[in-house]
Amino acid sequence: MSKWEASAGATDEWFTPAYIFEALGCVFDMDVAAPDLPTHVPCLHSITKDSLTVPWRGFVWMNAPFGGRNGLDPWLDKFFEHGDGIALTPDRTSAPWFQRAWHKCDAALFLSPKVRFLRPDGSQGVSPSTGTVLFASGAEGLAAIEGAAGRGLGFVAYPRAGA
Repeated sequence: MSKWEASAGATDEWFTPAYIFEALGCVFDMDVAAPDLPTHVPCLHSITKDSLTVPWRGFVWMNAPFGGRNGLDPWLDKFFEHGDGIALTPDRTSAPWFQRAWHKCDAALFLSPKVRFLRPDGSQGVSPSTGTVLFASGAEGLAAIEGAAGRGLGFVAYPRAGA
């Protein structure tokens, strides 16, 4: 779930559209930031509460709450410590948290066009003000985002290219 797109006061929960998972072409062992409502995430297990305090296992999907200036920091710290999955975040390349994540990821898929996230009722949001990126950690995540790029979901960038 993401919490960043304006919602006219009705909700601040936004869900990842199914086409992203179709392009990724994988099944996750765990959705580590799952809402209490059904979503399109192809996963075997979900964590809906206390995700930052319980162990994660296997190949994870993380669309953590975007709220707050540094709200993603603890989620990204745990994601990269876990080392196996895909994390969806806003594309805010100048933010310190983004730059830290960039240096820890194996690759990043910058999604194009901008993602119109879904409300809990299934309706689609309006044009978002920022783009979206998928960070890959581990071989399975890297393969999934490279495959998604090949299916037209965006373009892949590698942080260690030319280093």
